[in-house]
Amino acid sequence: MSFSELGLAEPILQGVYAAGYNNPTEIQQKAIPLALEGRDIIGCAPTGTGKTAAFVLPILSTLLETANKPLKSAHPRVLVLTPTRELALQIEEAVREYGTYTDFQCTSVYGGVSINNQIRALKDGVDIVIATPGRLLDLMERRCISLSMIEHLILDEADRMYDMGFIRDVRKIAARVPHDRQTLLFSATMSREIRALIAELQRSPSYIEIGAPFSPAELVEQHFVNAPNHVKLDLLVHILLTRNVDSMIVFSKTKHGADRIDRRLNREGITSEALHADRTQSQRQMALDGFKRKDFQVLVATDVAARGIDIDKVACVVNFDTPAFAEDYIHRIGRTGRAECKGMALTFVDESELPNLKKIEFLTNKKFSVKDFPGFKMPPKPGLVQDGNSIPSAAPASPRRRQYYRKPVF
Repeated sequence: MSFSELGLAEPILQGVYAAGYNNPTEIQQKAIPLALEGRDIIGCAPTGTGKTAAFVLPILSTLLETANKPLKSAHPRVLVLTPTRELALQIEEAVREYGTYTDFQCTSVYGGVSINNQIRALKDGVDIVIATPGRLLDLMERRCISLSMIEHLILDEADRMYDMGFIRDVRKIAARVPHDRQTLLFSATMSREIRALIAELQRSPSYIEIGAPFSPAELVEQHFVNAPNHVKLDLLVHILLTRNVDSMIVFSKTKHGADRIDRRLNREGITSEALHADRTQSQRQMALDGFKRKDFQVLVATDVAARGIDIDKVACVVNFDTPAFAEDYIHRIGRTGRAECKGMALTFVDESELPNLKKIEFLTNKKFSVKDFPGFKMPPKPGLVQDGNSIPSAAPASPRRRQYYRKPVF
């Protein structure tokens, strides 16, 4: 099937083809025709399956078809709610790319930056607003935006908005949007809380599910590696110095941990950047842009900061810490195996993290084995006494190991 068979307006098709896309993904094939009919939609699919285009394309096409309504209105007609500023910026980029041959005005509003430029953009008039819930409520309280003309409400990454505590804000916002709107909701997982939200906000929605519930993308090869906490850094360095990995995202559960990993990798001569909430918005955007350009090999990120990363051909994801929440595991490994490219996910497991592994097995309905990493000699724990001598912490690995022949990861 091609995009031309989905009923999209010609200017939108031109934008799609100019962006280099010819064939829709499965969720796009199923969601776009229903959205064009004006139906409410629930889209449940693993990350990396093309959910953004599944709602951006039909909404742009629908706006074109309602030509009797003025563009660039002081009252926006489309509202997209999303959990993070990174994801908001990426959706804005998608709208601009697919809408190249239209006159639509789009802006994103999010926290962490000055609100004044966002207020000016709204006063100039926009058709589409992409927002994080907190910043949008701030703008609403200042009477800088009206939602009285919203025709299409999209909730992207609804599960993550719940995880981050935004659902109360989402409900407040939805209460200010006209009841006869179209509502599209997309989520990688479908919890009881999200189902309750659906019952409140949608009218007889069409349910689209791609892949088994809670299952990671099929193109991701998953491995769980025996890694006591004291060897995790050494193991990560070993993998990067001896294996053929051209791009990697490493997930850390804390900002401090992300910085510690980043410092160690750079000491070893491995190019990396850290991405977390303590970095300024410009620093975070520079890190994302640099990783896309492959200016450096490794992006070390926390869950919240990495939400919304949409980068094709990430070879490997490493869970430096086994996620405490099984849903986070799904989201993390969804950063690889995207756009029909194979990927690999490695999860380091300390003995204390085995209960977290059980949660992942329960959610994914799979049984995983924890194995030693091939070719890695497990160093003893620092401080142990052996033959009367205290064993010091392992010295940093020599960058000369980068000259070794690079093997496949597994």
